[in-house]
Amino acid sequence: MMADRLAEICARKREEVAAGRRRIPLATLEAEARAAGPCRGFRAALARRIAAGEAAVIAEFKRRSPSAGAIRPGAEPAAIARAYEAAGAAALSVLTDAPFFGGAPGDLKAARAATGLPVLRKDFLVDPWQIPESRAMGADAVLVIMAAVDDGLACELIAAARDHGMDVLVEVHDEAELTRAWRSTPRSISSASTTGTLSAWSWTSGRASALPPGFPKGSWASPSRG
Repeated sequence: MMADRLAEICARKREEVAAGRRRIPLATLEAEARAAGPCRGFRAALARRIAAGEAAVIAEFKRRSPSAGAIRPGAEPAAIARAYEAAGAAALSVLTDAPFFGGAPGDLKAARAATGLPVLRKDFLVDPWQIPESRAMGADAVLVIMAAVDDGLACELIAAARDHGMDVLVEVHDEAELTRAWRSTPRSISSASTTGTLSAWSWTSGRASALPPGFPKGSWASPSRG
């Protein structure tokens, strides 16, 4: 079921990207991305909290989900982001997918403008074109979902993100995906995220209580829900 839904979302995303490419030439998008200013360090923000022995919370703004529907109708991303920052979040994650999650680039822009926190664009990346698109809207980091890409595309996405000074959160669902991610681009992975739905990995109180053998040194595990 999860694989079918992901395939549906990615198919729709490829249509969106094709339409976006027709509207905005890559050269124009690259120029907008370069003009967006320096990134706020997403990995660095988490590292500071971890070094201090504190919880490195990535707080998320999401309007709805395909399964649960609307979460908080009328929510203002700027107000939510300020509340997250006041509560001690280390970074923000903002859903920008419209068809399935009700998000928009404007949500990310508003959340980032309202705080000093780095912001992850949480969306479904299926084309390197989306990397300058992400930076142009203000994203400091992007999500790469290994179940949605092959190894070649994963490398392209991560390399493009690095070229724009952005950090990368890599989502994996099992040890095989973790191995693919690590072997493809070992120095690029900021952290690994799981959906929290797999029996092989367990999560307790916001930290991993069990991780696959050989989890790469220098990378962090971040449960996306637990």
